[in-house]
Amino acid sequence: MNKAIRRGREATGQDIRQTARALLVRHGPEAVTLRAIARELGITAPALYRYYGSRDDLIEQLRRDVVADLGTELAAEPAAEGALRLFEICKGFRRWALTHTQEFTLVFASPTGEVGSAEGSVTTLKQASEPFGRLFLTAAGQVLATHEVATPPDEVVPPELQDDLAAYRDALVAAVAESGLDMPTDRLTLGTTYLMIQFWARIYGHVTLEVFGNYPITVQKPDALFDALLADLAREIGLSLSAPR
Repeated sequence: MNKAIRRGREATGQDIRQTARALLVRHGPEAVTLRAIARELGITAPALYRYYGSRDDLIEQLRRDVVADLGTELAAEPAAEGALRLFEICKGFRRWALTHTQEFTLVFASPTGEVGSAEGSVTTLKQASEPFGRLFLTAAGQVLATHEVATPPDEVVPPELQDDLAAYRDALVAAVAESGLDMPTDRLTLGTTYLMIQFWARIYGHVTLEVFGNYPITVQKPDALFDALLADLAREIGLSLSAPR
């Protein structure tokens, strides 16, 4: 394939994803179908198969675009210092989720086997190499490298989880190394890994409940509630969210 044709294919593929994303934003993940995309572009649905092998393939590429944009948006925000950086990323993630509810639904809340059933269609921190996962983990790694964090000992990790956590820890070590962060790998114990999973679960759970309006009580000041969650998390691991004077 010569360069001119290859550039044309890439541009057309990008047009397809842009159209898919516009449908996603306007109507939700279920509206992203090959037939709807073809109709918007004025082409036949079979023509899309020249660029994407299936709807799942297209959804996976769209998911990657959204994750990349999220990472870029959060990385562009003014960088706080020290532990505050990690918590500012958490706040940025919440703001993005509340203003990009359809993208959040596709990437973070679509169950495997339904919308976006391609492998990896539900993004969690297991995608340590992706822009958002890398940004979050690098900030967490900086906290571990520069602060005395109260982490649980390995003995408190349920034995049934230790193999899974060990495998995930290896992925974290690789991600930290690729980021160029100088951190002793012995700081990433099973207990530390367990803490990070629990930390993310509470952030993700809170944001998901808020995005879908499923919080169990009516909250007049949701920002204050989220800030209180972050303060609780910081206090539990021996950190302060107060900016240095």
